[in-house]
Amino acid sequence: MAKNYNEIYSKVKEFKRKYPMTIAWRLKAHSKLASRYIGENEKVLYAFACQNNHFSYEIFMTYVVVLTSERIILAQKRLFFGSFFKSITPDMYNDLTIKTGIIWGKLCIDTIKEVVQLSNLDKGSLPELESTITNFMLDAKKQYPDIDNK
Repeated sequence: MAKNYNEIYSKVKEFKRKYPMTIAWRLKAHSKLASRYIGENEKVLYAFACQNNHFSYEIFMTYVVVLTSERIILAQKRLFFGSFFKSITPDMYNDLTIKTGIIWGKLCIDTIKEVVQLSNLDKGSLPELESTITNFMLDAKKQYPDIDNK
């Protein structure tokens, strides 16, 4: 088992306890997968679970999202075989959009190549997620001299 598994899983469980309306399944399996991709020099800063989809009725695409000292990691262990993994580095990050509905909210992370939609989040979690991700990305982008830091 990867060394950061317990840390990631405990942060995801804490997030779920704090924001119980968030829809997420199989947190241990997704956390274990995410921990495999954490580098030796990376520190886990924040972790949460959500759905990675466009529609709130699609509730079987749970991802664990881990904010590390270097990047954002998205990981999903599929039920029978295989997995999905995405990495968003600060140089690929454009902006973040929040959308709210009647019950859940959605976080849209715009990157150079795609928009990652993290949905079925407890509406109460959105301000915390926005400030955590935005503050990290603003600080991290300062380390990239070729990026326009206006």
